[in-house]
Amino acid sequence: MHKLFWYIAALAFITYIITTILHLHAAGGWLLMCGFTMLALAFRGYPVLKGFSYTVMIFAAVSMAMYYPQHFIQVGDFKLSKLIVPLLQIIMFGMGTGLSWKDFAQVAKMPMGIGVGIIGHYTIMPLIGFTITQLFHFPPEIAAGIILIGSCPSGLASNVMSYLAGANLALSVSITATVTLLAPIITPLWMKVLAGQYVDIVFEEMMWHIIQIVILPIILGLVFNHFLHGKFKWLDAAMPLVSMISIGLIIVVITASGRDSLLTVGPLLVVATLMHNLCGYFLGYWGARLFRMPEKDCRTVALEVGMQNGGLASGLALKMGKLATVGLAPAVFGPLMNITGSALATWWKSKPAEEKEN
Repeated sequence: MHKLFWYIAALAFITYIITTILHLHAAGGWLLMCGFTMLALAFRGYPVLKGFSYTVMIFAAVSMAMYYPQHFIQVGDFKLSKLIVPLLQIIMFGMGTGLSWKDFAQVAKMPMGIGVGIIGHYTIMPLIGFTITQLFHFPPEIAAGIILIGSCPSGLASNVMSYLAGANLALSVSITATVTLLAPIITPLWMKVLAGQYVDIVFEEMMWHIIQIVILPIILGLVFNHFLHGKFKWLDAAMPLVSMISIGLIIVVITASGRDSLLTVGPLLVVATLMHNLCGYFLGYWGARLFRMPEKDCRTVALEVGMQNGGLASGLALKMGKLATVGLAPAVFGPLMNITGSALATWWKSKPAEEKEN
C-alpha cells in the first residue's frame, strides 16, 4: 500500500510541474495537496520517516491556502482568524493537563540545567532574531515577526523532540514550563527593546494577551489534572490530535492572510527562519557544553533553545492586528522547526548519549 502512495505522490508532483510550465495554475493547489498528502501517507510506513508525516500534511494544507486563500480567510461573515486565540487556549489547556505540580518541583532538583536553559532560550533566540533582521532588511512588520518568534517561550514540540531524541525529558518539561511562566514579562520586554523600532509595542497589553492565551489555560489544565486525573481518559487520547489539527488550522489561516507578503519575501523568510532555528540548536548545545553539562542535558537545552511556541507568536500577531505580516515568521518557523527537530532527534537517537559522556 505504501508503494502505491509513493507512486501517486510522484505522479502528482510531476503533473504539477508540467501544469506550472504550461501556466495552468487553476489545478496547482489540488495537485500539490494531493502530492504532499500521499507523501505523508507513504512516510507512515517507515519508522525513520514517520515523524515527518504531520509536517508534510501541513505542507499539503499550506499549498491549498497559497493557491486558494479566499477559502481560508472568511466563511460567510465569519473571519477564520477569530478561531486562532480559542484554538491556542485549547492547546495550552491540553499542555496543562499533561503537567503536574511535580514537574515544577523539578526546578529545585535541576537548578543548573534549568538555569542554563532559561538564560540560553531568552538570550540566544531574541538576539539572533534581531541580528537576522539587520542582515536581511525585511519590511518592518516582517522583521518584527522574526523577533517575536525569537522572544516567545518553547512549546510542546520541544518536549516531544526531547523524548524522541532520548534526551532528558524531565529537564525539557521543566524548562518549557518555566520559560512559559516567565513569558508574560520577558516576551513583551524583548519586543519593546528589539522590535519597538519596527512596530508599536504596548508592554502591558502584550503581557495581558500572553496571560490570557497561555498562562490561564495552563493553570486550568493543571487544576483539571490535579483533581480529575485519570477520570477522562478519552481527553488524554484526544488532546494530541486536537492540538495537531489546531496548529495546522492556525498555520493555514495565517498563510492565507499573508499570501501576498509571502509571495514577495517567502524564499528569503524561509532562509532567515531556518538560520534562526539552526543557530538556536547550535548555540544552545554548545552553551550547555561550556557548563560541562551531561550530553543528554546538552541535547535537551539545544532543543529547548531552538524550538519556539509558534502558536503563541501567531496569537500575539493577531492581537496586534498584524496577522498577515508579523504572523508570517511564526507560520514559517513552525513547520521548519518540526522538520529540523525531527531530523536532529532521529540522528541523536541513533547515537546514544552515554557514548559521549565525559
